[in-house]
Amino acid sequence: MTDITQTAEVAPAGGRTFERVRLLLSSRSGLIGLIIVVAMTLLSLASAFGLLPYDPIAQDPPARLLPPSTEHWFGTDQFGRDVFSRVAAGLANSLLISVVAVAFATVIGTFAGSVAGFYRGVSDGVISGVTNVLFAFPPLLLALSLASVFQRNWFTIAIAIAIVYVPIFIRVTRGPVLSLREIEFVKAATSSGQRRSAILTRHVLPNITSIIIVQITLSLSWAVLTEASLSFLGLGTPPPAPSLGSMIYDARTLVTIAPWTMIAPGVVMVLLVVGLNLFGDGLRDALDPKNRGKKK
Repeated sequence: MTDITQTAEVAPAGGRTFERVRLLLSSRSGLIGLIIVVAMTLLSLASAFGLLPYDPIAQDPPARLLPPSTEHWFGTDQFGRDVFSRVAAGLANSLLISVVAVAFATVIGTFAGSVAGFYRGVSDGVISGVTNVLFAFPPLLLALSLASVFQRNWFTIAIAIAIVYVPIFIRVTRGPVLSLREIEFVKAATSSGQRRSAILTRHVLPNITSIIIVQITLSLSWAVLTEASLSFLGLGTPPPAPSLGSMIYDARTLVTIAPWTMIAPGVVMVLLVVGLNLFGDGLRDALDPKNRGKKK
C-alpha cells in the first residue's frame, strides 16, 4: 500500500475547472477510467433503484446452473439465482461500503494530518505516533481484526476499512501542510494577526485539495479489494446480501462445471479496480500544475 508523495504548490487565483476537465478527457487513461467508473456506477444504481431483471436473492432451483443466455445474461448459480442481478447488487454493496469508508478516512485523516503538520508540537507527536502504530499492521490483517470485533453489517465493515486507510490520508496531508506553513503568504497571514485555524482552512487546505482528490480515487480501488477480501474470508457483507468477494468464494467449488459463476464477479471487480486506478492517473495528470497549458 503506497501513498502519494507530491510537492504542494500554491493554487493561482481564478478558476481552472475547464482546463482540468480538458486535460482529464485528453488523457487516454483518464478517459477510459472515467467510462469504466461511470458504467459501473450506473450498474450499481440499477440495483439500488430495483431495475434489475431478477431479484438477486430469490432462489429458483429448477433453473440452477444454467449457462449464460438471453434470459440469464451471466447464467445462474447453484440455487438458480440470476448471476447478472447478483453481480450488480454485489457491485452496489461494494461501492457503498468503499465510498463510506473512504469518506470517513478522508475527513478524519485530512483533519488529523493538517493539525499535525500545521500546529506541530505535541499534536504532531501524538498523531504521528498513532499513525506509525497503525502502519505497523498489514492492512488486510488490521481490517480482519476490526471486522471480527464489530457486529457485522455494511456500516461496521465500512468503519473497519476506514480505520485502515486513515493513516494514509494523515501522511498524505501532513507532508504538504508542513511545506505550505513555511510559504511566504502563510507567514504574512500569521504576521497580520489572523487566527491559525483560519489560516489553515482558508489558505493551506485549498492548496492540497488536488492531492487529496487523487488519493481518494486510489483509496477507493484499495477499499473495493479490501471489502472483497473480507467477504471472501467470511467477514464481509452478511448473507443473503450478495457481495463480489463472497460470490467468488461460493463459486470456488463450481469453477469446473459452471465457470461463469466465478468469471462474472471476478471480471466486474477487476474492471472496477482498473477503472478507478486509470481514473486516478488521469486526475493526477489533470491536477498537476506542471501540465497546465499542455496539450496531450
